[in-house]
Amino acid sequence: MSNNLKVLKFPNPRLRKIAEKVTKFDKSLKKLAHDMLELMYDENGIGLAATQVDKHIRLIVIDVSDERNAPQYFVNPTFEILNTDLMYAFEEGCLSVPGFNEEITRPSNIILKWQDLDGVAHKEEPSGLLTVCIQHEIDHLDGKLMVDYISPIKRDRIKKKLLKK
Repeated sequence: MSNNLKVLKFPNPRLRKIAEKVTKFDKSLKKLAHDMLELMYDENGIGLAATQVDKHIRLIVIDVSDERNAPQYFVNPTFEILNTDLMYAFEEGCLSVPGFNEEITRPSNIILKWQDLDGVAHKEEPSGLLTVCIQHEIDHLDGKLMVDYISPIKRDRIKKKLLKK
């Protein structure tokens, strides 16, 4: 790996820090995005939020393609839920909570708004795995983890196991 980024692991308190809005769209933002993508691929992830690498800005990288060749960059992402009745459960994993998958229920219809690495605004209705991944990664930017969706007893068990590693 050519960059020095490392994924923070739960229960590191820095994972709870709320990310700041990106206001400068420059070379350093692009470098961070590409370094994050490289790390995400190295760790066999499909999404990574800047918070997870101890950079507290609103930036996420995602690649949900089977070939791992369709990276997407989302700066300052936000979403609106279109229909609260349309929910679906998906077994999620997380690079910050290695070795644990949990079924989490999330809205299946959202409108996503974000900027690209040049600051251009976009809006779309993502579908399938991308919808799940977007919500999971935006949670990270808001200081929230997938373990927040499970019971406190289960969360404590995961925390104890990860602290032993």
